[in-house]
Amino acid sequence: MTPRIPLVLVTLALVSVAAALTPSSLAAAGPGAADPPARVTGAPDYRLRLGDKLRIEVHKDPQMSQSVQIRPDGKITLPLVGDIAAIDRTPSELRDDITRQLTEYITRPVVTVIVVEATAPLAYVVGEVANPGAVTFQGEHLTALQAIALAGGLKDFADRRHIRVLRPSVTGHTVIDFDYKRAINGRAPVYLQPGDTVVVPD
Repeated sequence: MTPRIPLVLVTLALVSVAAALTPSSLAAAGPGAADPPARVTGAPDYRLRLGDKLRIEVHKDPQMSQSVQIRPDGKITLPLVGDIAAIDRTPSELRDDITRQLTEYITRPVVTVIVVEATAPLAYVVGEVANPGAVTFQGEHLTALQAIALAGGLKDFADRRHIRVLRPSVTGHTVIDFDYKRAINGRAPVYLQPGDTVVVPD
């Protein structure tokens, strides 16, 4: 006849086994024993683009609260403060800048920046291409070579070696050189950002 094991002893044995399964012992058992949950990384903060429509709310100050749109020069205008650079900033960065400037006129201002309407990301191609104008990003990335293709390709007398990409910034424009011949031969692509202008000379 098989002897019966008391229930108390079984319970104690299970508790001992569970206590032995510490994180260090699981790690020693190998990656398949108990893999930690994957770390989830957040998406990057949205950066403001040309044409975005914003609502600037100043708490308890309806006269300062404004609906604005980012102009082609990358700025917005607010009462008292005047022109403020907005392009390529996150809403929180713009909020902090407005708050800082308003402290000269308002005691402890509370500012909120809301993106009411975001524009589709666009780049522009001008000069010696078949269809100059705006091109829309087809995904997260758009190269200068792709933008030229979307603009119908180069004309016969386009200067393929001295194409430039003009990138707007809060201080003006950054110029990036682009060689079409090298690009079609597999050189590293030039990735565009929303608001960039590809200038194709003759």
